[in-house]
Amino acid sequence: MSQTPLKVAVLGSTRGTAMQGLLNAIREKSLDVELVLVLSDRENAGILERAQLHNVPSLWIPAKGVSREAWEAEATKALRAVGADLVLMIGFMRIVTPQFVNDWRGKLLNVHPSLLPLFAGGMNMDVHAAVLAAGVDETGCTIHHVTEEVDGGPIVLQMRCPVLPGDTPETLKDRVQALEQQAFVEVLRHWSKR
Repeated sequence: MSQTPLKVAVLGSTRGTAMQGLLNAIREKSLDVELVLVLSDRENAGILERAQLHNVPSLWIPAKGVSREAWEAEATKALRAVGADLVLMIGFMRIVTPQFVNDWRGKLLNVHPSLLPLFAGGMNMDVHAAVLAAGVDETGCTIHHVTEEVDGGPIVLQMRCPVLPGDTPETLKDRVQALEQQAFVEVLRHWSKR
C-alpha cells in the first residue's frame, strides 16, 4: 500500500542550484516526494525558471515596498494552499520573522554553505571568501532547522569537502553546491520515511 508522497515547497531568491539534485532524484524516481511549489521574492530569480523547466508550480510574491510580515503572510497562504508538509530555504536571501518560524516550526529547513556554527550569519560568496581567509582545510554545507536565531537551529545534516590549494570563492562555491544537492536528497529520503 503506497503512502502519499511528502509535499515539499521551496523558498528561493537565487538560481536554486541546490534544488537540482531534488529535481533529478524525483525524475529518476529515487526520491518519493512531490515538489508542490517554488516561491520567490524576486521576479527574475533563476529558481523560478528552474522550476518552470521541470513543470513545478512556481510563484513570485513581490517584496518591494512590503513589510516582511505582510510578505510572509502571503507566502504562508500560498504554502498552505498547496498543502506543503515541509519548506526548504534554498538561496533564500531574507531573514524570516519569529512569526514565520513559529508558523512553520519543525517544518522549515535551510541550507548554509559552511559547517555551522562556523561562518554563521554570512551568505553566498561572503561565506566562501571567509572560509578561504580563515585558512581552514575543510568546509561543506549544513542543513538545519530554521529558528529565531539566524543559522542557529538544530543541525539535520552536514556534508564535508576539502578546501584545495588554489581554491577561489567560485571554485569552493561549486564544490559546496554539489554537496548541497546531495544533502537535500539525503535529508528528504529520511524525512519521507517518518
